[in-house]
Amino acid sequence: MSTAPRSRTAAAPVVGMSATTMALLIATAVASVRGLPAMAVYGWASVLLYILPAIVFMIPVALVAAGLASGWKGGVFVWVKEAYGDRMGFSAIWQQWIQNVVWYPAQLAFFATALAYVFNPALASNGLFTGFVILVVYWGSTLIAFRGVKAFSSVSSIGFLAGTIVPSLGLVVFAILFLTGGGTSNLPAPAAADWMPAWTGVTSIVLIVSNFLAYAGMEMNAVHVNEMDRPRRNFPRAIVLSAVLILIVFIFPTLAISVGVPADKVNLTQGVLQAFDVFFQQLGIPWATTVMSLLIVFGILASVVTWIPGPSKGLLLVGRQGYLPPALQGTNKYGMQSPIMIVQGLIVTVLAIVFAMIPSVQSVFWIFSAMAVQLYLIMYMVMFLAAMRLRRTHADVQRGFRVPAMPVVGWIGFVASLLAFLIGFVEPAGSGVGQLPYTLFLVGGIVALGIWPFILYAVRKPSWKVHPDVSHVHEPEQGPNTPPSP
Repeated sequence: MSTAPRSRTAAAPVVGMSATTMALLIATAVASVRGLPAMAVYGWASVLLYILPAIVFMIPVALVAAGLASGWKGGVFVWVKEAYGDRMGFSAIWQQWIQNVVWYPAQLAFFATALAYVFNPALASNGLFTGFVILVVYWGSTLIAFRGVKAFSSVSSIGFLAGTIVPSLGLVVFAILFLTGGGTSNLPAPAAADWMPAWTGVTSIVLIVSNFLAYAGMEMNAVHVNEMDRPRRNFPRAIVLSAVLILIVFIFPTLAISVGVPADKVNLTQGVLQAFDVFFQQLGIPWATTVMSLLIVFGILASVVTWIPGPSKGLLLVGRQGYLPPALQGTNKYGMQSPIMIVQGLIVTVLAIVFAMIPSVQSVFWIFSAMAVQLYLIMYMVMFLAAMRLRRTHADVQRGFRVPAMPVVGWIGFVASLLAFLIGFVEPAGSGVGQLPYTLFLVGGIVALGIWPFILYAVRKPSWKVHPDVSHVHEPEQGPNTPPSP
């Protein structure tokens, strides 16, 4: 066998992920039809309510997360730990996990609404029915996840297609058919005044804040930035493309709902199916609403089954570094973090009981959605601060992607997140809760769910650390498509 070195020209080129592929990954992770009804109330003004948080939050999150992911392994825990120490790092990964636990009941409330339209639409406003569905579906999905989610992860893209793309496209297409078939639009003809929301105090700003959760999760796929071809050039392109795709998925279906349903009749959990009801009645195919309901049910179910073990896996990996008691560090024979998943299931059970006890499903939906936003924003604020600090203190760490104008991008993201966090305590119009109980519920929930990493850190013992440390810094290979960081 010849030992002569291979010619450089004979080597196969290294082909990385394209900007288009990354954009599709980001759009798949972020886009959803769940939050469309809340914006449909505002008609043409919803366009601004989508675009503004995309500029000041979604894009900064994606850029900063990509810069951090291309320099350090381990996600938000390691990013924050390198900047501010392990206690803050543990708190950051905890917030990322616990907000997702609060998100499950809100997501499954939407699932319950879609399921009700299959059998009896009147059940969609029944809190007892909603709470029961949350419990049954969540624990059923958890039991499935205990056995591993390999089979279900393979259908996640199908679930996204069925539960998000088809309903979103269907809203637009059937709204057009509705109008061309003689239907009367509830969306006024576009005029200059219609593009601005009625700024009644801070109420309308709360709606912008509620859209922050719609864009949350951008950091999840940023971990793949080092797999891209020429990331410093192509990742910004991917961000722009994904932002356009996400805005298309959000804006046009929202306007379609506004066409079919009067603003004062839009229900936060039923709005999508309300619009389909109107369109299909006009077109003489009322049974098609059931078909759309089934598609949404399948899409949400695939999403939930896939997401149940996801964020908890990150908490397990960090907890095994000595931050969680050994009893919570265990896995079952399938390698699933069953103790943590049981804990999150118990929290979801308590939240589902709240749905069952409070008469207004819409009110509870608002509260849980807002609480998920608040918990997630805590993590994002710390992430932005950590990124700016690491640019100063760890400038020598090689990064596959370097955020341009980091101080500007970082401070825009931080200030936007801080303002969103503060304004999030203001009750939005139509929630029906009352300002004082709304604020108290949010504050109580944030404290009760967010204080645990500090308690666990304070009482931790050396015996809790039974696993080796995670890697901290990337050491990317220098190939023809991986230029060195400046």
